[in-house]
Amino acid sequence: MFLDLSRSEQASIFSGLGLPPFRLGQVRRWIFARKTADFDTMSDLSKEHRRILAERFNGVFQGTEIAHTRASDSTEKLLIEWTDGHGVECVLLRDARNHRTACVSTQIGCAMGCLFCASGMDGFVRHLSRGEILEQILRLNALLPSQERLTHLVIMGTGEPLLNLDAVLSALDDATAADGLDLSVRRVTVSTVGIPQGIRNLAESVVQTGKGYKLAVSLHAPDDELRNRIVPQNRFSGIDEILRATDDYFAQTGRRVTFEYVLIDGVNDRLEHARHLAGLLRKRTAIVNVIPFNSIPELAFRAPSTVAVKRFVQTLEDGGIQVKVRFRKGDVIDAACGQLRRRVKSAVHGK
Repeated sequence: MFLDLSRSEQASIFSGLGLPPFRLGQVRRWIFARKTADFDTMSDLSKEHRRILAERFNGVFQGTEIAHTRASDSTEKLLIEWTDGHGVECVLLRDARNHRTACVSTQIGCAMGCLFCASGMDGFVRHLSRGEILEQILRLNALLPSQERLTHLVIMGTGEPLLNLDAVLSALDDATAADGLDLSVRRVTVSTVGIPQGIRNLAESVVQTGKGYKLAVSLHAPDDELRNRIVPQNRFSGIDEILRATDDYFAQTGRRVTFEYVLIDGVNDRLEHARHLAGLLRKRTAIVNVIPFNSIPELAFRAPSTVAVKRFVQTLEDGGIQVKVRFRKGDVIDAACGQLRRRVKSAVHGK
């Protein structure tokens, strides 16, 4: 498949097909700039060249869009089914600052087992390929009017990106390439549950390539006892080891780390939790994204009250922490990772 290949691999195949090098540039402009996924519509290529490419690559996209939902806040979500029958979700987010952000998945299912997340409720299935990750980005970009393009990209959908890092970084190469989507690397965020070695591997890549992607760590608790309970992966490392890895990331890359904190009523939203979190992060160059829990019908957890959110944020700020509150978007379209996939699966299979 075309998108599973790096630019150099694409060039090699074009050469083997007897196509001059400039033809690859034309094809990539159609795909990345003109939002076209059909070789037959690439009108500055001869019919013969279009035929050759269609036969060789069997199209640009591998998946099939089986659901497209829209919310009143302009959030849009796609459910894409791959050739093996498994589906994955991706989301287009818009805001008042005219940001157009793609949120994409890196695995089918998730093995991290976070108790408040729908992504891993059906377990881990497999990694997504380079092309499958890139296809999500391109499909979301194509939802925008012709004169608009994505401004931001977050690798924050279903799955743990740092366990599929080679495919993620390879997809990001095209997302940030001048002859790709030309996204600024400073507007790309890779989110992790906290895999210390994966964080260090990402830092090494940033140092080697100069592509300083942002790092976001889904912390969700200020101590190991609570985090072990709601984020089982924590048992393999612990918060101290994760923070040491993020310190290394900042030291090597100069990029400030963001810590995500999903606020759940009665679980991790007490003022003592906020004070402990502030103590952990006060001496670090970091920012905390507080995210009120997005209710999921299958789970018993509840969203915190507005008062609880304000108190938690104020306590962090009083402790010297820079805080942003990420308000929920797209609730009515199952925008939380895994919800749409599960709803469609239930409707189709009755389970």
